Amino acid sequence: MTEQLIRAYFDAFNSHNADAMLATLSDDVVHVINEGPTEVGIDKFRAFKAHMDDCYREHISDLCVMVSGNRGAAEFTCSGTYLKTDGPLVEAKGQTYAIPAAAFFEVEGDKIKRVTSYYSLKGWIEAVS
Repeated sequence: MTEQLIRAYFDAFNSHNADAMLATLSDDVVHVINEGPTEVGIDKFRAFKAHMDDCYREHISDLCVMVSGNRGAAEFTCSGTYLKTDGPLVEAKGQTYAIPAAAFFEVEGDKIKRVTSYYSLKGWIEAVS
């Protein structure tokens, strides 16, 4: 179940289907944002995803999913286009990037309870500068 949920999460991500992605998450999902805050709840995740989709067009490749019980990890390449300037980050001019990243998951019942994302923000800034 854990691996299937993680793969469904990334399949929805790659299909740019936010509703399908949100359907893999529990209502009280804990989202630990790379170099950012921890947010709790499906509504916070929905708002985060909408913001990301507004600023970036991304695709996951080279996905490797590892699972132990109700926990899982994924290593992948995140490729994308920087569409709209995101807050204090460098100005968006349609730059493209491909960076290594990872995410960690915890599953409870038939939903993802926690998503923790990691990537090098410095590496991303270098890629789009």
